[in-house]
Amino acid sequence: MSAATLLLLLIMVLGILGRSNIIAAAAAILLLLQFVNFERFLPALERRALEAGLIFLVISVLVPFAAGRVPASELLRSFITLPGILAIVSGILATHLNCQGLELLQRQPQMLIGLVLGSIIGVAFFGGIPVGPLMAGGIAALLFQLVALLR
Repeated sequence: MSAATLLLLLIMVLGILGRSNIIAAAAAILLLLQFVNFERFLPALERRALEAGLIFLVISVLVPFAAGRVPASELLRSFITLPGILAIVSGILATHLNCQGLELLQRQPQMLIGLVLGSIIGVAFFGGIPVGPLMAGGIAALLFQLVALLR
């Protein structure tokens, strides 16, 4: 069994233990591609899978708008009330951190194991909800920047 296969098995197990079905499923799909000798698709997945996933994520967020379930008065309120403004600022901060997390994981993919393990600890001992490696990576990137500033 190759080191890559063992690593994917470990990620899948950690995803299951951490109740992160998305991580577990992604590792399982990659293991399946290895098992059936479809590794030739890995470069295409590396280039386009994140983009495709983000498209589906944005579609799911925009469905209430498309379905007409968000009235214009709610949109206006998001620009003129404190909770609305805080929600906008939070969205900006979250997307910035996610971008930083993606860049960190692209530079140091080995960090994924630590992020998944941290998610498992957060779920098991602190009642957390695993939301994915990009936000965890974004927080790690922010912490790296803070450590660099303090040196």
